[in-house]
Amino acid sequence: MGGALSRAVAEACATLRPMLAADTGARVGDVLTRLDGPLQLAVAGRIKSGKSTVVNTLIGRRVAPTDVRECTRLVTRFQYGTVDRVEVVGVDGSRRTLPYDPDGLIPPDLGAEPDQIAYLDAFLTSASLSGLTVIDTPGLGSLDAASARRTEVLLGAAGGAPVPVAEVQNRPGGKGLDAGSQAAIAQAEAVLYVFTQAARADDADALAIFRAYSTPQASSPINAIGVLNKADQVVPGPADADEWSAATALAGGQAVALRHHLWDVLPLVGIVAEATETGHFTQADAEALRALAGLDPARRELLFYSTDLFVRPELPVSVAARARLLERLDLYGARRAVELLAAEPGLTAGELRRRLSGLSGFPTLHGLVDSTLRRRADGIKASVALAALEAVALHANLADRMRIRAEIEELTARPEAHLLPLLQAAAQVTAGRVALPDELAAELSRLVGSDDPAEQLGQPGAPVDTLRTVALETAARWRSFATFGSTPAQSRIAHVVHRGFFLIWQQLQDGGAP
Repeated sequence: MGGALSRAVAEACATLRPMLAADTGARVGDVLTRLDGPLQLAVAGRIKSGKSTVVNTLIGRRVAPTDVRECTRLVTRFQYGTVDRVEVVGVDGSRRTLPYDPDGLIPPDLGAEPDQIAYLDAFLTSASLSGLTVIDTPGLGSLDAASARRTEVLLGAAGGAPVPVAEVQNRPGGKGLDAGSQAAIAQAEAVLYVFTQAARADDADALAIFRAYSTPQASSPINAIGVLNKADQVVPGPADADEWSAATALAGGQAVALRHHLWDVLPLVGIVAEATETGHFTQADAEALRALAGLDPARRELLFYSTDLFVRPELPVSVAARARLLERLDLYGARRAVELLAAEPGLTAGELRRRLSGLSGFPTLHGLVDSTLRRRADGIKASVALAALEAVALHANLADRMRIRAEIEELTARPEAHLLPLLQAAAQVTAGRVALPDELAAELSRLVGSDDPAEQLGQPGAPVDTLRTVALETAARWRSFATFGSTPAQSRIAHVVHRGFFLIWQQLQDGGAP
């Protein structure tokens, strides 16, 4: 059962259940069940944004098809299993087990029409899925209303506040999504939102759905990340050195524009990331690139003006080999690889793969997913579960409501559980519900975004004595803000943050780590 915070919430649920009315107790039981499992990360975005490419890269295997086929219209949950298999779950609750196709992908023939399938459970013996379930979703904005609606429900039902089934059934595309299927797929506790170029109005709308239909934790800064995919297609401006510089600047602008929805936005060349992280880039590809790097510089440069010129026949590398390079790396990746090999002809295939992965932007994204999501999974799951308990209390009878809220209050008062009210406070601020001065908002983000006292205090590498001083000064500043010059909503958040910094000081004083 997860980490310490998840266990604490689970114990609270177990204590409450026998004391509650049957229907309320059953809902608390659902919260308890959700705590006993890996973090659920939904990968969402518009159709053709490259979601499945991102999914494959995260998993480290090319299993989600990136072309248009039946299964791309369905929600697919990729999770760890001891046997590789695909389970097709029908809207009637039935399950049919299928093998992956000969290429290792979800099979094209699922044995049923899409409107008869609720979702797919794809099991893989992949270490990348240890502690993390990756959910591939149909594209928002798809012409298939049922597919888009399934994604909307998935995003909107995170955090234990699912859209009522009757409401789903009555909306366009809602037919066929029964209560059991909805409950099975509506498990997202974090979201990786993929878009290309500048985010459009409907991207912001989709992210607003994720926030509005769920608990405030759905917009907490630690469980929503943006990916600016196809960064190689961003057209450089006069001030940009190249496509990557332009994409980095654009991602930074989008991070500001979507700050109420996302922790950060990172650029990614998904096609290169997928090839280098899933084994799709081979020794033969490296040797073909090495041969191209050995061409006369002028002749070599001409290759990268267009895809047509890249596959023209009169070259020592076969057309088939060059077409394969385009399929795996596109012109951007092939050009970068040739530049690397021209500068260092002795690069091994493994080192070339590693450098291309770095140029794709994936290591930075992977690091953010790892540090912000995986390492914070306990806090995310506990926070979402706590908010789900609040939702249960809201619809319970008066006596049950009081019991649940008393248990929540007792739980969040414990020093070891202080991350939970901190996450709630951060969600209020990042969602724009409560405004804070920029400096204080940045301090709150640091506090919930790390478990390293030096990073939390904005003092990397500082000695313990300095950290103690800064922690106490910061706590005092938040206490002063809570008392003087703040609104009632700001004051409530400031008291929570003050306690967070005071606990850091106290634990540093005692020689421990927060």
